[in-house]
Amino acid sequence: MTLVAILSGAGISTDSGIPDYRGPQGLWTKDPEAEKLVTYDFYMSDPEIRRRSWLMRRDAATWGAEPNAAHRAVAALERSGTPVRVLTQNIDGLHQRAGLSARKVVELHGTAREVVCTRCHARSAMDDTLARVEAGEADPSCTVCGGILKPATVMFGERLDPEVLAEAMAITKASQVFVAVGTTLQVQPAASLAGIAVEHGARLVVVNAEPTPYDELAEETVREPIATALPALLERLSTERG
Repeated sequence: MTLVAILSGAGISTDSGIPDYRGPQGLWTKDPEAEKLVTYDFYMSDPEIRRRSWLMRRDAATWGAEPNAAHRAVAALERSGTPVRVLTQNIDGLHQRAGLSARKVVELHGTAREVVCTRCHARSAMDDTLARVEAGEADPSCTVCGGILKPATVMFGERLDPEVLAEAMAITKASQVFVAVGTTLQVQPAASLAGIAVEHGARLVVVNAEPTPYDELAEETVREPIATALPALLERLSTERG
């Protein structure tokens, strides 16, 4: 059966109330300084950056966000019997919350729902650490070794986990349809997956409000709002393949 790979970026979650990064109303567009809060070198070297970063996380829209129609459409496609794999640049966990099996989601940039110690690599729930921030700890440290804690996400200046990237690459090469949705396709190496898919014979569909560097390789580009465009597209793909 046809394997559909879906590369999802921040744009798929904006209808869930989570702002994107580089769009016209994006976090980095409106406040370029905020990018320092998720840049590894700044974060590790500056306690004030860490304090601001924890406050940003505490107040983030992610925690109250619910999956929207686009996330649900991906889960529905999988339930219909179509082989689906999601490669997501997002850290919000909304694909899994929508009902897609966690083993079918490759989180390229990690997850915001856990924290990891930068010294001993112990992992724990983000909720527990945010509770410590709420209780007055400005820069909570690891309860195991006292090291600096960070979200279990890939910050700017960090490399993607080689095993995660290898899994994403294998899925990309095996796919017959590759849908890039809600991503500017500018952040490497994730963006390169679109080109690799085409090189290996996949049909590329780009669903994004703004043009991307890979549009010219796409068989189809969709500029409509994602929450309505993606469900319609996946329904059509299901019918075509059915």
